[in-house]
Amino acid sequence: MNWDKAIRQFRQYLQLERSLAGNSVEAYEHDVEKLRQYLELSAIPAVPAQVTSGHITGFLEYIGGLGLSAYSQARMLSGIKAFYRYLLLENLISHDPSHLVEGPRLGRKLPDVLSVAEIELLLSLVDLSTPEGTRNRAMLEVLYGSGLRVSELVELKLTNVYAELGFLRVTGKGNKERLVPVGPDALKYMEQYVEHVRPSVPVKKDYQNYVFLNRRGAGLTRIMVFLIIKDLAAKSGISKNVSPHTFRHSFATHLVEGGADLRAVQEMLGHESITTTEVYTHLDRDYLKQIIQDFHPRS
Repeated sequence: MNWDKAIRQFRQYLQLERSLAGNSVEAYEHDVEKLRQYLELSAIPAVPAQVTSGHITGFLEYIGGLGLSAYSQARMLSGIKAFYRYLLLENLISHDPSHLVEGPRLGRKLPDVLSVAEIELLLSLVDLSTPEGTRNRAMLEVLYGSGLRVSELVELKLTNVYAELGFLRVTGKGNKERLVPVGPDALKYMEQYVEHVRPSVPVKKDYQNYVFLNRRGAGLTRIMVFLIIKDLAAKSGISKNVSPHTFRHSFATHLVEGGADLRAVQEMLGHESITTTEVYTHLDRDYLKQIIQDFHPRS
């Protein structure tokens, strides 16, 4: 049985025999679809009956690498386990590969992820009446609106901002360039900073093309961005360990949990392809932009 048929029948089972609400059915289906996408990304040509416990464990490690919390991983595993229990019940498989797969320990140390409400709280605490506040709001919006690494943020160039297209060109690890879609809020606040604040900064030589500058006209450091975020987190009362990378993890988590395709999120984050081929490494840019528009909370 192929994936389409198995998922369709699983959905009917949840609706008709278990009488689950529509949102619950969609959540279960969403979890199984993510496993399917992971197998495609990994170039594993396995139909549901050919999936092994190793495949499921690899999937959990993969979504953990994207930044999904232990809770989110456990919830997705629960949906996958329900899917395989159904297949076993219907005698469509003879062995449940998910049976012995353990979910992540909910108490173990994993990167913190902020909720959408916590992101909004942090952003609201930025003082937009000051030049530095306008810059800081733009930086945070870009971090959360595009999932950039902090090093990519501080190195962002004016000539690599394609506002009319909704993309940023960034240089990531290994000096590799990629195009990243960016949300409308991030573009709006960045435009406000670039047009109304940055022109008043005495730009130092070699920094004319940098988007974000300190008050002396030089580029920002990663430590400075870290301290700005730590200060906001302290003011907010949020007890989580908040750093620039927290915004990146939250970006990925909110997209995936909202239904975004794993391949698109991987491409936007600039992660190395987990496949042995390059079949998924050049996704259509309009498609990536649509992912942001459809699934990002601030779109």
